[in-house]
Amino acid sequence: MVIAVDAVGGDHYPENPVRGGLEALKAQPDLNVLFVGPKDLITKELSRADIEYDEHRVDILHTDSVITMDDSASSVLKEKRDSSISMGIRAHKAGDCHAFVSAGHTGALLAASTVYLGKLEGVLRPTIGAIYPTINGVRLLIDAGANLELKPEMYYQFGLMGSIFVKEILGVEGPKIGLVNVGEEQEKGTDLIKDAFKRLSDLDNFIGNIEGKDILTGKCDVFLTDGFTGNIILKFGESIPSILKMLFEKHMREMNVSEETQQQVYTLLSKSMHTFDYEHVGGIPFLGVDGVSFVGHGGSTVNAIKNMILNASYCIENGVNEKIKASLN
Repeated sequence: MVIAVDAVGGDHYPENPVRGGLEALKAQPDLNVLFVGPKDLITKELSRADIEYDEHRVDILHTDSVITMDDSASSVLKEKRDSSISMGIRAHKAGDCHAFVSAGHTGALLAASTVYLGKLEGVLRPTIGAIYPTINGVRLLIDAGANLELKPEMYYQFGLMGSIFVKEILGVEGPKIGLVNVGEEQEKGTDLIKDAFKRLSDLDNFIGNIEGKDILTGKCDVFLTDGFTGNIILKFGESIPSILKMLFEKHMREMNVSEETQQQVYTLLSKSMHTFDYEHVGGIPFLGVDGVSFVGHGGSTVNAIKNMILNASYCIENGVNEKIKASLN
């Protein structure tokens, strides 16, 4: 199995993508990695890496340009067809690799994946979720920003696709779906949300409406919403760890807490937040595209990149796309 890795994606390229790829090789013996990006940059990083690897399991696809966060999503299809994202996805389409993973520009990767790979049969619109923390561990928030407005049938399809991902990749048996709303009662929400509720009621694992307070408590495993609301919830959640740290620091200074006690508090806070750690998932796929295209956080660590690669391979091994197509028929 060959997984293509965007070597110039994310805030810490090429170090983290390259080292993450090499760590993935150590973890999975039947895996090969295709690094996509400027060859000189990749070979230099490979020579610097203090990780032993089999050179026969590593290849490089040279590209000339790099997609930056200042580029528009459409630039990957027009001005930068020679970028790592464009060429990596096209290599996947051509069958030169089984999946493509990147910690780079989410919009550009979604555009390339949608145009070059196309949609799975029966899918109205591809979607992207987000790994979200709960007291039960990480779960899936979907849609996280790809589709700002949904139709009832899209809620239904996203619920199906999200359930398959949560079961096959997060390992949650019998995942439950909840529709994010302003109240638990069926009659709450806009006309669109009420129609979505009726459509979702055809799913055995749909538990009904959930409120914002139900997300962190893990009332369900797939938090279903439109991309507008989902992205707001996602960004709010990302702010929680740093805000908690700032509040702890402020109040400990005011209370003249000793350095030893401060260290104990930080250790306790770190252990408490470990449940929310996204790194063991690393990234998530664009569900609904006819291929396996994963995107990770821009600040992805080596470990996050490694696990994103491994989870892309699990999507292939577990036939996630085949199960999505079967569920829609």
